[in-house]
Amino acid sequence: MIRVISYNLRENHAVGEIVDLATKNTLDVLCLQECDTAELPAEVGDLSLADSTKRNRLGLALYYRKSRFAAVKTGTFALKKSLHDRILSPAHERLLGTRLTDVEAGRDLVVASFHAAPLTALNSLRRNQIKAAHAELRGLGEGLPALMVGDYNYPLFKENLNEHMQASGYDLTLSETHTYTRYKFFKGHFDFATSMGLRIERVETLPRGESDHMPILVTADYV
Repeated sequence: MIRVISYNLRENHAVGEIVDLATKNTLDVLCLQECDTAELPAEVGDLSLADSTKRNRLGLALYYRKSRFAAVKTGTFALKKSLHDRILSPAHERLLGTRLTDVEAGRDLVVASFHAAPLTALNSLRRNQIKAAHAELRGLGEGLPALMVGDYNYPLFKENLNEHMQASGYDLTLSETHTYTRYKFFKGHFDFATSMGLRIERVETLPRGESDHMPILVTADYV
């Protein structure tokens, strides 16, 4: 089994929670969004920093368990920009992917932290970003199992999104409860997983902390 947490830190407000999340949940990979990468530690519990974005105000980062995995290759990628991105420049790179060798299983996989354009953009733009992100991940290892977790900013019309994912060979998996509850009148599954070549056993929403997003814990296995 592979255990991965994805967490949007709400402009780094929840950074103080990541050590507890890593240690209490026996993690293999930790994917972060909206973090201040200049202030991130090199180690979080038993996890080591694979890479982080360098030019983002709302940064991405990925940690992995060195006792189980070896980082082969990482990449950060810019995706099609929304009007919000062009005006406020919150994120030049919205995807961070890492190819890992699973020493225990003797095989490679790709894991990625993703942050889609905000709700001011159209769903069609986010679908374009997701499709482009999946294409970039294939460049890290064509045909490898892949898991992309993060803040998809896609609370509505997921049936349509799921059809697009299946057409591209990816599965979409939501958690059992909402992941965003900042406003009583607006809740939804913002944070979820898309995957290929993996069996997703469960996506669990963890308790809310200092962020307006709840962390999600993805448990997966090879097919």
